[in-house]
Amino acid sequence: MRLRDLFIRVSSLLLVVFLAACGGQFRTSYDAPVSAADWRVTDVNVSVPATLTVSEAEVFVPNADIVWREDPAGDRYAQVAALMENAIRKGAAGTKGSRAVHLDVTMLRFHAMTWKAETQAPAGVHNVEFMITVRDARTGEVLAGPDNIEASLRAMTGAEMAAARGRGETQKSQISAHVARTVAGWLGIGADPRTEFSSVGA
Repeated sequence: MRLRDLFIRVSSLLLVVFLAACGGQFRTSYDAPVSAADWRVTDVNVSVPATLTVSEAEVFVPNADIVWREDPAGDRYAQVAALMENAIRKGAAGTKGSRAVHLDVTMLRFHAMTWKAETQAPAGVHNVEFMITVRDARTGEVLAGPDNIEASLRAMTGAEMAAARGRGETQKSQISAHVARTVAGWLGIGADPRTEFSSVGA
């Protein structure tokens, strides 16, 4: 066996071992749907605390709370807040009640895939978690929450994600759609998306 071939085999084996060590259980989860029949969501406020850590390291699984690559280099806190606000607004768009409410959201984790992981890993996960509270828009009274919501989803990698990008899909569009479905399910105006799965990620 040539030295180059041996190096490739050993590197591939080490990659598999490393990624296996990063495997775990993930889920889309919340305790129970709330009753939003009388609510109409008129505002969404997303907070991304400065205490959350950010990584720009181009490795398979960065050790950080926030990992995001699809927006240009910049304020990742603001980018995550904007993405989540838009996604949650879409998820809450079906509320048609008479009582105006606001959704206050605090991010706990937004760990998407790096380019290295998307192109080279055999599997992956977009790990999204936040707290959400419903308040009366006029009085500020808490009507529900704070509830913990996990909105993690399997991440496409390799040829599968390359094909998805060819169709116009991105990490942003996939994560946004999943967060919207999760919020709609939690509000009781959409299908229940709760599930659990194993994957490679953090």
